Amino acid sequence: MRNPHSKPVLATVDGHRRRLLRSGAAVAGMLAMPAIVRAQSTPRIRIGFWPVAAGLPFFAAVEQGYFKAAGLDVEALKFAGAQQVMEAMLSGRCDGSANGTGSANLAIGEIAQPGLFKIFCTNPSNARNVLEEFLVAKDSGIKSAAEFKGKKIASGPGIQNVTLAKTMLERAGASGATVIELPIGQHVAAVATGQVDGCYTLEPTGTVGRLNGTTRVLEAGVVAHYILGDPMAPWHGGAASLTTDFIQKHPDMAKQYIAAYRRGVEFVRKQPADARQYMKGYTAIEGPLTNEVPLAAYMMYDEFQASDVQYFQKFYDLFTEKNIFSKKVDVAPLIYKG
Repeated sequence: MRNPHSKPVLATVDGHRRRLLRSGAAVAGMLAMPAIVRAQSTPRIRIGFWPVAAGLPFFAAVEQGYFKAAGLDVEALKFAGAQQVMEAMLSGRCDGSANGTGSANLAIGEIAQPGLFKIFCTNPSNARNVLEEFLVAKDSGIKSAAEFKGKKIASGPGIQNVTLAKTMLERAGASGATVIELPIGQHVAAVATGQVDGCYTLEPTGTVGRLNGTTRVLEAGVVAHYILGDPMAPWHGGAASLTTDFIQKHPDMAKQYIAAYRRGVEFVRKQPADARQYMKGYTAIEGPLTNEVPLAAYMMYDEFQASDVQYFQKFYDLFTEKNIFSKKVDVAPLIYKG
């Protein structure tokens, strides 16, 4: 006679077996979990950038997939100015800066927190590798920076831009000039409408004004000329960096990041025409403008010569002289050693 309880017993046994199988699968899943967790816990590298043309190697490295190819998770964070990038690094919201971030702004962070960062790439500019310039209206009668005497001159925001503008005007003989801080995106309109008589600005501003027929470049390479004393001297005005905290916590990852960034630099050097497209989306540069903007040079940490450090130091010393830096900042210890 069939046991009336057999089916429930079998069902119970089968249910128990299924529970064991599910339990085994769960254990297997748990055993596999550490690898997944490790993959997901790979630190995101948060890099602050200012939307100017000098950041091109970083933009290219992101878009060309160089960071991904190195197994890195890099997040590009856009800031309104270089000062904000530095402040984010100080607060731990950023792990580094892209090229184009003002070197003097970074130095202020170094004074606030000694040992904050290491510079691994700069974007030296001069009269040939143009980044900075004086602009005037296309039909302006001004023929030299000395004629800015008593005029209203715009500069980009932040202590680096304003200090440089005031000092260059003084050294050019333009006494009594008034420097007005304006976002760089407003420089062309301010000059064209006569709101200001000229401006100290960064590319692509000069190219924008030239292409729309409203402004002309009065002089390029002005920091090299008036601050460093030679229009062809390298002005290391912007720098790519990583925080020392990130480098110490993730030394291998830092090396991989810098190697991938170097690929971006090499791409810009060897294929500038192809690289230019990556200004779109990261800067206000679009359309035909991408083919017209002059490109800064780039210098990796292991390409520095003694003369480069000396010119870089001369730039920093100006800010000490002007009491912008509360103490002298030595450049050499800030350069990444590899």
